[in-house]
Amino acid sequence: MSGIVREYMRESKLPHLLCPGCGHGAIMSALVRAIHELGLEKDKTVVVSGIGCAGRSSSYMDFNTLHTTHGRALAFATGIKLADPSLNVFVFMGDGDGAAIGGNHLLHSARRNIDITAIISNNSIYGMTGGQYSPTTPEGFLASTSPYGNPEPPLQIAETVASAGASYVARWSVFHIKQVIRSIKEGFETRGFSLIEVISQCPTYFGRRNRLGSPSRMILWQKENSVPIKKSMEMSEEELSGKFVVGVIARRDREELTRKIYSLRG
Repeated sequence: MSGIVREYMRESKLPHLLCPGCGHGAIMSALVRAIHELGLEKDKTVVVSGIGCAGRSSSYMDFNTLHTTHGRALAFATGIKLADPSLNVFVFMGDGDGAAIGGNHLLHSARRNIDITAIISNNSIYGMTGGQYSPTTPEGFLASTSPYGNPEPPLQIAETVASAGASYVARWSVFHIKQVIRSIKEGFETRGFSLIEVISQCPTYFGRRNRLGSPSRMILWQKENSVPIKKSMEMSEEELSGKFVVGVIARRDREELTRKIYSLRG
């Protein structure tokens, strides 16, 4: 663990429960590095998380933290931000926590445009509860609840949140960790709701069941199957099948709506 990351961790909570090679650790590291580079005070920073492997992240980070119920992290974060708008509020979720049971909160947080920065670590599986398929499991891939292949198309989290009105939306992967750090900073500095989706790896359940190889091989898979936004515009639907688009998907000014919401506090 590097000096910068160690500075923002509760060492008394270590060792963590994450499996070797899990992408959540790298994304936690990206978050604390972004907070460090932004120069934010620990006592003015809040990290909220829900339930699941990613949900445990707030337990390890040395800020004001809240480990909430399944799917409700954004609801708690909204209350915190409205109660004290001076706080820097970050939310760390998994794809199941954030896009399944928490999907409605995700959409309406984007619609309301509350000034919160959310990070979804998308490893395409429910890792903590037995490897069930999630809203983002690719079609045809195996999970404990889809032994013959997932029959459903995956939810496109970033595009869905962008269409709901978020001020800033980006998608990267663990392979693009420097871009993840940059986007967390950009999202925080953009007034309104920000969402950074990070394609992650779960070598224990998703990788092993689908024979994707070692954690490092799964990260190489992320590199090989990511397509920059500009290039994706020149590709057909067939060419994009099985790929994921990376980059900043939405960046816009909705500050007037945000001001209106905060004015309701009187």
